[in-house]
Amino acid sequence: MADRIELIGRSVIQHGPGNDRVYLMKQHPDDAPALPEKLDRLASEEGYSKIFAKVPSGSAGHFLAAGFGVEAEIPGFYPTGEPVCFLGKYLTPERRREKRPALVREVLSAASTAAGRPGEGKPPLPDGYSWAVAGEGDADELAVLFGQVFDSYPFPIHKASFIVSSMKGATLYFGVRQGEGVVAASSAEMDPDSKSVEMTDFAILPAYRGQGIALFLLQRMEEAMEQRGIRSFFTIARAYSFGMNITFARNGYHFAGTLTNNTNIAGSLESMNVWYKTRHYYAADMDSRSWRCRTY
Repeated sequence: MADRIELIGRSVIQHGPGNDRVYLMKQHPDDAPALPEKLDRLASEEGYSKIFAKVPSGSAGHFLAAGFGVEAEIPGFYPTGEPVCFLGKYLTPERRREKRPALVREVLSAASTAAGRPGEGKPPLPDGYSWAVAGEGDADELAVLFGQVFDSYPFPIHKASFIVSSMKGATLYFGVRQGEGVVAASSAEMDPDSKSVEMTDFAILPAYRGQGIALFLLQRMEEAMEQRGIRSFFTIARAYSFGMNITFARNGYHFAGTLTNNTNIAGSLESMNVWYKTRHYYAADMDSRSWRCRTY
């Protein structure tokens, strides 16, 4: 059974045994003071081992006082210049302990090196390939692709009904075809309120990797988001994956932090790296300590 998306007050959460966590996806400002206790209570009742919260820095103090820690921070995330804080609270020692610390460091080192050698221009697709923004009629093919690439995933993208539902919301899907078949896809999950987007769901069939398709998709996604007035781009990438971390680093994204044992993906819990690119950075605002996640 997929983890459920529900409301606590007017804030959006996801929780369930799949990811063994509570995830505060979008906090409503009025809910902030009471949310840490409510999330604690839910996690305790369900026996989850982690609470993960994405909140504006102005709300972080309520969570830090309740035992949360800062795992990642994106400066200038909101149109006001306020950062967003990715906060974690671990309810078991095992969930807190990174299983593969050397690999996490190695991946970040490789991404840092790649950032110093950014890709040139806009790489084309190989001959015989095409791309398009996907429509509802593509949902069945996309669901099959995601199911082939991921043994498990934090959201039910292997179901066409979920894909169609998200398309009717604020998510755009992008697909690459070789001939008639879909061989790669990704999605852009927009939040119009914060003018931000999560670049996510990158899936490429094994036989088609190593051809720059992920970078091609990322650049097309960015173009589409800019046309829609989106100003903050971010991703939550698998911390053990060289390819995706290098792709974002080479395309000008900055490392924001690591979320330890955060997401059930590809069959097990994995740590995730947050990367970001923010347009129109509010440097003057960010000089104020009151706009930082770690100053409470």
